[in-house]
Amino acid sequence: MKIKKNDTVVVIAGKDKGKTGKVLQALPNDDKVLIEGVNVLKKVIKRTKTEKGGFKDVTRPIHVSNVMLMDPKDNKPTRVGIVRKEDGTRVRVTKKSGTELS
Repeated sequence: MKIKKNDTVVVIAGKDKGKTGKVLQALPNDDKVLIEGVNVLKKVIKRTKTEKGGFKDVTRPIHVSNVMLMDPKDNKPTRVGIVRKEDGTRVRVTKKSGTELS
C-alpha cells in the first residue's frame, strides 16, 4: 500500500467524492485508510447509569482504491511510484512532478 499515515489525500469515488483530508491511520491488512473528516457516520450511544445516551460522530475507514495522494507541489491528485536508490533504499515519488515523499 503506497498511502501512509499523515499523507494528504483526495477522495475520488463514493459519497465523499472531492473531499480532501489527512490520513489518520493506514490499515494495510484490509487495504483501507482512515481519513480525517471523510466517511463520518452517526453512532447511537445507549444510556447507562453513569453516562447520558445520544449520538456520536465516528469516522469509518475507506478503501485505498478510492483515494489519491495530493501532490505537495501543485496540490492536485497524483499517482505514487516507488524508486530504488543506489544505496538500496526505496523512496515514494509522485508521478506528476517527481517529488520525493517522506
